[in-house]
Amino acid sequence: MEIKNTNHIYKNELKASERFAIWITDKIGTIGFFLVIFFWTVLWLSWNMFTPKHLRFDPYPASVLWLFISNMIQIFLMPLLMVGQNLQAKRAEIRAENDFNVNIKAEKEITTLLKEVKELKDMVAKLSQNDKRLLL
Repeated sequence: MEIKNTNHIYKNELKASERFAIWITDKIGTIGFFLVIFFWTVLWLSWNMFTPKHLRFDPYPASVLWLFISNMIQIFLMPLLMVGQNLQAKRAEIRAENDFNVNIKAEKEITTLLKEVKELKDMVAKLSQNDKRLLL
């Protein structure tokens, strides 16, 4: 049974679009992305609430443009996130299968080593009995 590097197996199977989905998933799932969206929202709403009326481009309280842009971000990112999460789950399954195979191989090797240790203990026990007989 061969031990494989699951990262190489996984990366070699991915198409460019799948790598893009994973990249998006990795970037969106960060506090940095959250902070960008949060501060963008605070800045947008503050500008349109507190600046002079002639400088406001998305009048409060409706903020229609802000709602439209926010919804477009959600509409485009949600399917990409779902694809990225599915691909990450596939990677986890490949890793789990490889871990299982490694554990089976390790169990076989440990069983073999335990048998050899038992044989060695038996040999040492026989030798020590022979030494006791010679001393008496």
